[in-house]
Parts: sequence; structure tokens; C-alpha cells
Amino acid sequence: ESIRRARLVHRDQRREEHTTVLGDGARVVERWIPAARVGLYVPGGRAVYPSSVVMNVVAAQEAGVGSLAIASPPQSENGGWPHPTILAAAELLGVDEVYAMGGAQAVAAFAFGVRDVEGGSWICRPVAMVTGPGNIWVAAAKRALRGTIGIDSEAGPTEIAILADDSANAEWVAADLISQAEHDVIAASVLVTTSAELAAAVQDALRVQVAAAKHAERITQALGGQQSAILIVDDLEAGLRLVDGYAAEHLEIQTRDAAAVARRVTSAGAIFVGSYAPVALGDYCAGSNHVLPTGGAAAHSSGLSVQTFLRGVHLIEYDEVGLAGVADHIEVLAAAEDLPAHGTSVSLRRR
Repeated sequence: ESIRRARLVHRDQRREEHTTVLGDGARVVERWIPAARVGLYVPGGRAVYPSSVVMNVVAAQEAGVGSLAIASPPQSENGGWPHPTILAAAELLGVDEVYAMGGAQAVAAFAFGVRDVEGGSWICRPVAMVTGPGNIWVAAAKRALRGTIGIDSEAGPTEIAILADDSANAEWVAADLISQAEHDVIAASVLVTTSAELAAAVQDALRVQVAAAKHAERITQALGGQQSAILIVDDLEAGLRLVDGYAAEHLEIQTRDAAAVARRVTSAGAIFVGSYAPVALGDYCAGSNHVLPTGGAAAHSSGLSVQTFLRGVHLIEYDEVGLAGVADHIEVLAAAEDLPAHGTSVSLRRR
């Protein structure tokens, strides 16, 4: 069901070729070309994420990427193979090229390829782009190789911010804060609320729920870290300013008229609208993509989508009449920039 919903949403993101006619003999065509080959990194350390396979593969497939390869760390308990759920997800998605490799070396292998030492034949052919989350070493490798390969983002620790008023259910808010805190001790869980009563109730609910949680120690460290907080603001306007400034990876809106409030947010990786849209929904089955910008990058960057794997290319199609219509303008601009050869390349065609 996760795959089906993701396909529906990502299929609607496809870009069509578009032509703009600017005059007689003058038009510009915008084409969208998918990456030829993509390497998808799937982490396999503290937790295993078959859902990340779905998010990366579906977006790439719907973009029209022709060749896909997956890298995921080998697991000693699985005979040196990636985790069985990773392999199962790859099978369900029709990806038959999976490598048992992890960390920065996996990114390097994708970027430069791996050849057989004796015969020199490719074991893993180089890719044009690497996507997918990973630890700090994976992020550092992607940063170092940006330019050699395209990358999606340098994903950091997960974040959740919840904007809530006194209409929110304290137990549900607490559960959602915990759901992200269980990822990592440096995960960020932030509640921004206009209600001191809700803040107190959430603190009470956290104590009860954390004590019963499977990963209580990890969650306790995350919630107690300086990256997590419960913040009380004077009014909704102040709350909106705060969450926009934070630009969280995940933002939940649990207020009255949540849909209208959500429309006023300008900076968030994904916005979960209303009390029945927890982040876990987006992680698995909403149909949206859960590979999202972190560390404030949501203020200027988007999450993974079909567009991530597409390159826009303009075809400039002008004939003699079309060029003549703008030749004077080109020559004036070329003279203004002291680039006379630019102007000459046009004036020669007018003789």
C-alpha cells in the first residue's frame, strides 16, 4: 500500500515538455531529461529503513530514470547481506542491482564505479546521482563529491516541530514528539504552543509514554538535549513566526482551522495538517516523500521528488525572422557589456 500511494503522488509530479512561442520564427522549448543512472543509499545501522527504499526508488522510477542501484550496509547477522527487508523492498519495486556496502565508501563506489581487479570489467558502474539519507560520513562523502555526482541533500538528524493550541490532544502530541526522538539521541522534538495548560499536559504525557517505550533511553536523551524543547508563545502569530524561522523537516499543525494555519507556513520540509496527520503517516503511507531537508534547509530547499531526478534543458529554436526581431537589442546589450564579439556574431547574420 505504501508503494501504491507513493506511485500515485509521484506520478502526478511528472513534468511535460513545454513550448513558448515568442513571435514568428522564435520559440523556446523546455525539455525534462531524467538522470541516466542513480545510486540510492539506504542506511542500515541503528535501524533499518525499507521505507527509504520505497521513497527513493518510486520517485526515480516515476521520473524515468533508466538504471537504478541500491547500496545498503552488510549485516553480520544476515551473512554479510543487507537486511532482508531492504532486499524484499527492492524486489517489490523491481530493482535487481543491490550492493552490500555502506558509509562513505559506498558513495565513492557509486561516484567512481568499481572494477574487477583481474579483468577490469565493471562490478558497479558509476552513477550520475546519489540520493538517500545516511550518517555524518555519508553526508560528508556526498558533500565532497558534489560536482562529480549530483546529490539530493546532506540530510542531518531528524526534526519534528508541532504548532498546537489548546484544542490539541496532549497524549497525541507527546506520542508524535516521541516518534521522532526514537530515531537518534540527537533527533530534535519541538513543541510550540499558545497554551501553558497543553504544555504541562504534554510534559505529563511524555513521562508516562517514555517510561513505557522500547527505546526509552534513546528517547530520553533526545528529548532532554538542547535541540528539543517545549516553547510557550503569546499567540498564534508568534508561533507561526517561530516555526517559520526554525524551518523544521516535519511540521505538524494541531490547531483550530489547521488547514488555514498550514497555508500560512512558508518554511517546512513537509506540513502535516490536523490531529489525524502524524509524521508517521508521512514516513510510511501518506503517498508523500519522507526524504526531506533538515537543519533549516527547508527555508530554501525541497524534499525528494520526481523533479530531483530531472534536468530542465531549453531548446532555443529561432530562424532568420526570429533572430532579426531581436538583433538590435542583442547588439545594444553586447555593446553595453563591452563584448563586441557577441554583437558581431549577430550582425554577421543580418548581412
